Parts: sequence; structure tokens; C-alpha cells
Amino acid sequence: MEDKIIVVTGGAGFIGSGIIRHLNDRGISNIVVVDELEESEKWKNLVGKSFDDIVSKYDLFDWLEGREDEIGAFIHMGACSDTTETDADYLLENNYHYTVDLAEYAIENDIRFIYASSAATYGDGEKGFSDDHEGLLGLEPLNMYGYSKHLFDLWAQKQGVLDKVVGLKYFNVFGPNEGHKGRMASVIPSFVKKGLKDGKICLFKSSEPEKYSDGGQKRDFVYVKDVARITCSFLNNTECGIFNVGSGIAHTWNSLAHSIVSAVDFDVKIEYIDMPKDLIGKYQNYTRADIEKLQGVDDNTMTPLKDAVEDYIKNYLLVDKLW
Repeated sequence: MEDKIIVVTGGAGFIGSGIIRHLNDRGISNIVVVDELEESEKWKNLVGKSFDDIVSKYDLFDWLEGREDEIGAFIHMGACSDTTETDADYLLENNYHYTVDLAEYAIENDIRFIYASSAATYGDGEKGFSDDHEGLLGLEPLNMYGYSKHLFDLWAQKQGVLDKVVGLKYFNVFGPNEGHKGRMASVIPSFVKKGLKDGKICLFKSSEPEKYSDGGQKRDFVYVKDVARITCSFLNNTECGIFNVGSGIAHTWNSLAHSIVSAVDFDVKIEYIDMPKDLIGKYQNYTRADIEKLQGVDDNTMTPLKDAVEDYIKNYLLVDKLW
């Protein structure tokens, strides 16, 4: 990849900017960022990073003309990741059709194509969290965002190109550079802010008390630094298919909250509140990545949750720094 361009879509976003940071740290700067900066603060995620150009997602295909031999890989992180977005047509166009067009270009020109899928494709988890391709069709996402991601996975399978692309099903990613995401950021920034201001952290009451206690719902939390490293590792191998990217451990929200309290070293209490109505029935009470396939191509050495939370809070949130 040293002599080729790496195109990172969503490059100013949360995971995308982390990928650029990881590449820069490896001495790689032959990067083209694809994003729409608009009026958000995500441009700040690009400050201090080295890349060749920024291209609008709407101009990308015109920019690509005649550059087929110059591009080594696409790392396609660009998407609307709002799990509460209700405009299905927008999600289909932005998350599904755009990804199909880009994948077809990459496959036709024999360019490495790594794209972001999502753990949201697994729905409530009743059918497990296996990244085995045979179970794809049976998955039932809980929201339109998850379905838009699922549709591309199904397209790749139906077209018989899962052996030519890499799909990464990210689980619950948190870490620096997510501040611009607002409500769709992890809860950690808001928990820290509220904890320092009001002396309390609010967790959702359980919507399934027969299965989970309040705060006992479980998620596979994974640090963005680990996600960036794993994503970039696929630039150095020829593996293809869909892979879960998570820690393989389901931590309770209570456990996360206690890690936050420990990191801020402040007297913070935990309280439980009702879940917003627009999340009921669309909220994953349990996620845990089956990472057996990933372990076959990556050492998958993940930062322990407590250490990752401490690094995020002390080295980024409390000192107002980006990665």
C-alpha cells in the first residue's frame, strides 16, 4: 500500500479519523479523505493528521475516473449511523446503494474493499452473534440503520463477492473523536459530564426485567484504538468475508459505570431512569461478539474495558483532546 492511495470514506468521522491516526502512526499518509464536513465540529478530527486530499462523497466517483491504477484500497466507513433515523429512503441511498456502487467499482478494478457493517444487524441477539455467512439471511435487525447495513451484507452474499470484500461488524465502539456524534456517541462523554456536574450517572431501567436487572443489560464494548488497528490489519492480508470486531466479552452497564466512576475519581452515584419511548423495541439489551473467526487473522489483543475507559477519560475527555 506504500505506493498506492488509501481512500477512507467517513474519514472525518469517529472511526474513520481513528483509522487515519493509526495509519499516520505507521508512517502512511497517502490517504484521500471522503466526507461531508458541513457545519459540524467533526473537521476537528482531521487536525494534526496527514493526508493528500479531501473529496466530497458526492464528487467521489468523478474523482475516481482515470485513477483505477493509483488506488490500493477503500476503507469505507462513511454512513449514517443514527439508530433512530426514520427516513428509510435516505438510509437506503446513503448506506446501501452508495456502498454497492463503491464495491462494484473496487471489485471491477481489483482494489481492496474494507467496509463497516454493524452489530446492529444481529437485532436482539436471539439468533446469536456469529459471523458465519450461512446465518446471514436469518438475521432480524431492530432498526432501519441495522437493516441498511444488513442489506449490503446480503447483497455481497447474493452476488457471490464475500470472497472479494471485507465486512467488519463493529460492536459497541467508544473512544476519542466521537464528540460530534451527539446522541449517537457512546454514553461515556455524557456520563462524565453529568457525573462531574450533578454527581450522578443515569442508566436505563431494564426493559426485560425477567432477563436483566436495572443496569444489568450487557454490551460488548470495544475501544476505538483497537478497532482502528484491527481494521487496518486487513490492508496487510488477503482475508475476505465478514468478521465481528468486538472484545468477545459482554460487560454490564453497571460495570461500565463503575469504570467511569473509578476513572474520574469523584463521588458519583448511579441512578436508573426509564428508557425513552423511541428506543423501546429497538434497543439491544445484550451483545457479545463471536470473535473466533477474527482470532484466526488477528491476535485480537483488546484493551481491557477498565483500562480503555481510563485512557479515554483521563487522556482525552478531561483534557479536551482528540486522538
